[in-house]
Amino acid sequence: MASTTSLEGSVPSVAPSPGRTSIAALLPSRSPKLVVGLAIAGVIIAWAIVGPFLVRDPNAISTDWFAHPSAAHWLGTNQTGQDVWSQLAYGTRGSLIIGFVVGIIATVFSGVFGVLGGYIGGAVDEGFALFTNVVLVIPGLPLVIVIGNYVPQNHRGLLLIALVLTITSWAGSARVLRAVTLSLRNRDYVAASRVSGEKTWRILVVEILPNLVPVMASQFVFAIIFAILGEAGLSFLGLGANGTFTLGTMLFQAYNDLALTQGAWWWFVPPGLMIALFGAALSLINFSIDEIINPKLRNSTRAARRKWGLTAAQIHRLEQENLK
Repeated sequence: MASTTSLEGSVPSVAPSPGRTSIAALLPSRSPKLVVGLAIAGVIIAWAIVGPFLVRDPNAISTDWFAHPSAAHWLGTNQTGQDVWSQLAYGTRGSLIIGFVVGIIATVFSGVFGVLGGYIGGAVDEGFALFTNVVLVIPGLPLVIVIGNYVPQNHRGLLLIALVLTITSWAGSARVLRAVTLSLRNRDYVAASRVSGEKTWRILVVEILPNLVPVMASQFVFAIIFAILGEAGLSFLGLGANGTFTLGTMLFQAYNDLALTQGAWWWFVPPGLMIALFGAALSLINFSIDEIINPKLRNSTRAARRKWGLTAAQIHRLEQENLK
């Protein structure tokens, strides 16, 4: 949620160069935040891809109930003797599938309704803006709960849950993209492209979209975080995906079967920690992207790096000068 606030607050300070933006300028500078975020996210994504091929069947039932973590079961077992480590591998994959599907679809929707409508203007822009505002004012969580409750349980797959979450995750991003596009379409280089007779699609792809890449990347990252947390919330309410494992369904089953009362911390702590770690990793990546969107944030970060690169005596001298 914090990244949305920083995005909306930074719209006036989005200041693309007066000409075409180079690819190098669109990439986040290498910083400790970016390196740590990419490292954590990369390990979790790799585990979600490879993990299910390396573990046993997560549905296999045994008589080893509520077994503590051991060499036989790295994260113990649940009340039916199912291996929690195996469920964590499949659950991580399921949650990431939902997260990335929602991120991609929400980014496409926000691009169509925000960028296309903002550039074309007129009745198209008014219609897109009206529809976006209607979606934006609808309470998100109640709508998701109603839709999830309306769908029969045996039809709640990963993709359907992703589509349900997408409905409430694109409108805010579309408003931000529309505001930036309205500013960009009045730039001199865009006007020159229109006067020279370039087609609308080429102006959008070559002149407008490169300047929106940092904003859209930040919105894509936030949409993934929203989707994973939203799926966990739906699953905790019993409205999650059926017949498959996600981090949310693991938490729901642990809560339903009184894992906390039984002292089976190994059942609910790992999925919760996985959600927290992946969310933290994406937040660190988003902070690096925000440094591109907000020039003031980028300058303050560089100043802080220069300060921490000084010796203790130099820092003390600067503090004394600031006191004066």
